[in-house]
Amino acid sequence: MATAQQRIVAECTVVYKVESQDASDASMRQKATKTVYIKSNNARIDLVAPSYTQSTIYNKTTATASVLRSFGEDKYMTPLNTKQWRSINAALDSIQIQITGDSATILDYSCKKAVMKLKDGTLVTVYFTAAIIPSVREYEYMFKDIPGFVLGYEMIDAAGIKTAFRATQINLYNPVSASKFDIPTKGYRIIELE
Repeated sequence: MATAQQRIVAECTVVYKVESQDASDASMRQKATKTVYIKSNNARIDLVAPSYTQSTIYNKTTATASVLRSFGEDKYMTPLNTKQWRSINAALDSIQIQITGDSATILDYSCKKAVMKLKDGTLVTVYFTAAIIPSVREYEYMFKDIPGFVLGYEMIDAAGIKTAFRATQINLYNPVSASKFDIPTKGYRIIELE
C-alpha cells in the first residue's frame, strides 16, 4: 500500500460554505462564506455574512494579527501584538484532540475525522486531509495542532445552534496577491485591546 505524499502548501485559497441549524429546525441555512488565503508566512480569513464582514490578517513571522470588522458603513480595526494574540486564543491552548477511524471525502481529498474538546466542553468535529499541510497553522488557532489541512468542521454552541463549515473550492495553483495581507492605514476606527 502506497503512503500519500504530504505537501506543505505555502500559497493557496480555500473557500468554505458556512451553514447553521438551530435545535428547532432540522434544515441547514447558508449564513456566510469563509475564504482563507495563505501566502508564505501570512494568512487571511475573510468571513462574509449578510450583516457584516470580518477579516483576520495574521503574520506568522511576527506572531501578530489585525482584525477588521465592517457593519454597513462602520469599519473597525483591532491590531493584536503577539501577547494579545496569544491571550485571546489562550482558551484554545489545551484542546484535547482524538482522531477517529472515520473519514470523508471533501473536494476529492480523503479526510480523517477528529473530535476536539475545548476547555469549556464544546465539541468540534473536524475533517482534515493529511495530504496537504498549511505553511501557516496558527492563523486559525483552534486547528494549530491538527496534522493536516482542515477542509470541514462543525460545532454546536451553548444555545444549541450547529454551525458547519465545508470547503467548496481549493486553489493551490494561482498566486495569492501580496496586497491581501496589507493592513489598511485609513478608513477604520482603531479599537485597541487593553
